[in-house]
Amino acid sequence: MSAEFAAELARWGPDRHYDAVSLADARAYCRRLALTHYENFSVASLFVPRRLLRHFQHVYAYCRWSDDLADETTNGDGKRLLDWWRSELLACFDGRPRHPVLVALTETIQLFEIPAHPFLNLLTAFQQDQVIKSYETFSDLLAYCKYSANPVGRIVLYLGECHDEERGQLSDHICTALQLANFWQDVSRDYKIGRVYVPQEDCRRFGYSLSNRQVTPEFCALMEFEVNRTRELFQQGTPLVYMMPHDLRVQIELFIRGGLAILRKIERQNYDVWSWRPKLSKLDKAMLIAKVVGRRWRAGATA
Repeated sequence: MSAEFAAELARWGPDRHYDAVSLADARAYCRRLALTHYENFSVASLFVPRRLLRHFQHVYAYCRWSDDLADETTNGDGKRLLDWWRSELLACFDGRPRHPVLVALTETIQLFEIPAHPFLNLLTAFQQDQVIKSYETFSDLLAYCKYSANPVGRIVLYLGECHDEERGQLSDHICTALQLANFWQDVSRDYKIGRVYVPQEDCRRFGYSLSNRQVTPEFCALMEFEVNRTRELFQQGTPLVYMMPHDLRVQIELFIRGGLAILRKIERQNYDVWSWRPKLSKLDKAMLIAKVVGRRWRAGATA
């Protein structure tokens, strides 16, 4: 556990009693967590509509705390802490929030009429990570993504006040693809902590064992296969961009283009994700943003 999160847990965790938190203080807590602690959100937030920025911060803070409880705890304490976090979430939906993240999140949930199940589904994924370390089939992995990734997209649709099942399915394609791209990007990092997201059936199909931790022709073929079907999911979800409110289209397209850029990085380093982790540089991000914003501007100018 990082010293920083340990301090947060000591201050706001289940073993500490604290006074009621005001909405203003809860908002400030989420804003600090989202904008100063995690660089990726700071970059992405540049294109979040001002009317929604606070609510994106609330949702991000909830996801961040959930992730930290699952990944940064030790001594097998993750399950207990996630159970506590679930009870705090349910208290939020009962109108009795205590934790600053959930005090702020209650405002967002009530304003946009977001149901409990996307937030609960995320916790299901984090709890699953406590006991399941590998996946036999691609279908098993997709079932995991249903809980670990897709709820975030559904929540964004609620924030955009445009949630319906057609958009939800397209969002699921994008979010699953983003999760898969992250898995292929992090094959080495995940393996070191005892997690394997490359389906076992695919490893057998290409005659490769991840325990080799070597870049072989079989491994390259395996990763090429995973990258290609992940790209197909991004393509299937792309129509969602044009079904979103205008002020959220740049954000959604950036998610897609960023994921596709990671896949290209993997290809360009000849699928060697054992030696180094492919990631977007600041220049890559700047060029991506310029391209997407330019395309959106031209589309608006010619409309």
